[in-house]
Amino acid sequence: MASMNRFIKICIAVVLVFIIIYLGSLVSFVFKPLLSLLSIIMVPLMLASFFYYLLRPLVNWMERPKLNRPLVILIIYLVIAILLAVFIIGVFPSLRTQFFYLVNNAPNLLNALGKQLQDLEQTGFLSKILPEDVSPLSQLTEYLNKGFSLLSNYVAGMFSFFSGFAVILLTFPILLFYMLKEGDKFGQKIVSFMPKRFREEGTKVVHDIDNALSGFIVGRVVVNLLLGVLMFIGFLIIGLPYTLLLTVVAVIMNFIPFIGAILSAIPIVIIGLIESPSVAIWSLVIILVSQQIQDNIISPYIFGKQLDIHPLTTIILVLVGGDAFGIIGVIVIIPVYMIVKIIVVKVYQLFFKQKWEDA
Repeated sequence: MASMNRFIKICIAVVLVFIIIYLGSLVSFVFKPLLSLLSIIMVPLMLASFFYYLLRPLVNWMERPKLNRPLVILIIYLVIAILLAVFIIGVFPSLRTQFFYLVNNAPNLLNALGKQLQDLEQTGFLSKILPEDVSPLSQLTEYLNKGFSLLSNYVAGMFSFFSGFAVILLTFPILLFYMLKEGDKFGQKIVSFMPKRFREEGTKVVHDIDNALSGFIVGRVVVNLLLGVLMFIGFLIIGLPYTLLLTVVAVIMNFIPFIGAILSAIPIVIIGLIESPSVAIWSLVIILVSQQIQDNIISPYIFGKQLDIHPLTTIILVLVGGDAFGIIGVIVIIPVYMIVKIIVVKVYQLFFKQKWEDA
């Protein structure tokens, strides 16, 4: 009888949630300004949160009685500005040269790619690995047209993004400054809204979420940088063109879970194939070996058991996040999943575990 009453209460609660959602959809115009504001501050807030977890350990380490927190943050800002100037003067020109040379040389590269595919087709190599009805030469133009179409749309989207870059440039450093200055108090303020009997558990949840996000973000940066070093050294050894540019793109793309590694490998292998089939094969070998070192040696050492997410779960999360919110959803879905998981586990332990085990 007690279990039946509990089931009825759960059903009523679910129905009430759906009713609230339905009523909210009827007055969606009320939430549109809030959604518009959220879309404007989303990117600056994400960047500020990302760098908050990267810089917070440094701020905590540098903070001294005679060196207060705001002054420490300003010093770090000054150092970052100097590093950016060094990057712009020392590294960026090489990246820019490689990028523009790649763009201007695109027609010649496409012709070279077609010649390489034609040579491989004549030798019978492609017929061994591709179905009989697949002709890479006949489909190359179609695929390239689709690729250029996607690239054009992407570039148009980038122009749209940079049109709002001024907002990001103005708001991101300010948000980051106050997060570094007051960040440790955010959790306390959230817990203060809870009933007193839940504040101890709420403090533990906030602490667990903070540790999980900190470990994930810092660990991801370290892992991707080490992966970039491995790939860069390997590409230099085999003589892959545009080594610096391709490595930087690969490191950035690897921040996107699962699909980032695949997407970054495609241009690397294509550029390698234009150089020669052997360079393409060795490029793929370097990518696979670097990924294996990352997944089996570097990541377990950096993350430990903090990132205990099954690969299948990661794939499903990435697909759902990308379908619902695009590239932003793909990037943030793993941290959001970690936060929701911590909260759900704690709620289960507090309200359901004992009752269900005694039932």
